[in-house]
Amino acid sequence: MIEVPSRLEGQTFQLYKLEQELEPLGYTIGGNWDYDHGYFDYKLGKEGGYQFLRIPFKAIDGQLDSRSVSVKFGKPFLLAHTYQRGLDDYADAGTFSGIINQFSEPQDKDASFPEEYIEAGKQCVKEVESVLLH
Repeated sequence: MIEVPSRLEGQTFQLYKLEQELEPLGYTIGGNWDYDHGYFDYKLGKEGGYQFLRIPFKAIDGQLDSRSVSVKFGKPFLLAHTYQRGLDDYADAGTFSGIINQFSEPQDKDASFPEEYIEAGKQCVKEVESVLLH
């Protein structure tokens, strides 16, 4: 994980507005949220796994499933996941495990981050700053 200093940190926005502004740029929330916090993710690459820019946020006046909730940004960071090839060593063969555990565990949740994506991630943060902090 590589933290990226940003003027976004500590800024407050309505989540609905953020979704309207960031989704056209390629950011997704997807399954990366809970009722009090979440992440905007931007996939930078797929070199040996996946490289993401992740911008964390926390709800400050309600739950994330409320249309009017406001959120505060945390410090953006770059994250790489390298997934196992082949069978998962920890796969459970129980009756319902195929329904629940469909994906392999990451081989390295904090994999090294390719240099070329570090600068790309920093530029993405600057783009988000220019869109949201104009």
